[in-house]
Amino acid sequence: MSLFAKIFGSGKKGEKAPTPQEGIQRLREVEEMLIKKSDFLEKKIQSEIATAKKNGTKNKRVALQALKRKKRLEKQLQQIDGTLSTIELQREALENASTNTEVLKVMGTAAKALKGAHQNLDVDKVHDLMDDVAEQNEIASEISDAISNPVGFGDDVDEDDLLEELEQLEQEELDKQMLEIGEPATDQLPSVPTEEPVPARGKPVQEDDDEMKELAAWAS
Repeated sequence: MSLFAKIFGSGKKGEKAPTPQEGIQRLREVEEMLIKKSDFLEKKIQSEIATAKKNGTKNKRVALQALKRKKRLEKQLQQIDGTLSTIELQREALENASTNTEVLKVMGTAAKALKGAHQNLDVDKVHDLMDDVAEQNEIASEISDAISNPVGFGDDVDEDDLLEELEQLEQEELDKQMLEIGEPATDQLPSVPTEEPVPARGKPVQEDDDEMKELAAWAS
């Protein structure tokens, strides 16, 4: 029976195939066994080399036998190294397959959940609903624009006419200010007397008239 047959079974019909986890576990067990055997062979090779060195000059036959055993052990060690490389590749492939299997299971579960979520949804109905939403948003925007625009009186007034009237009012105000500057303020002028002047105290009015007459006669 081959090594892989020992690991994965004889493969007879009707037998259940091992799971990836079982195959990985078996590969690791064989890998550990081969590593231990490889360590043992390396120690044996070192021992045969020591024997050959020890008897190289004393007993050449013993030394040659040790070297022959060393060669066989090295060949076995080389085969084990090749087997370990094959097992390592196989284990990595199974680990990747196991990971992919778990990923696919999760993706399958997610796909079923997504399908269940979309089960009661119709794409055409969704498009119709979105069209209705867009239409209602447009209507709402038009209503907002209509409410924000002023209505009623004042809409038919020409803005140019309003500007012209404003300029006239400003000019009138300027003219009024200029007139106020040119004329003295009424509160600064003396008030006009409204009563007969009161003669100053002193000489009687008749005496004043006589003196005036005398001055006039003298001047003539």
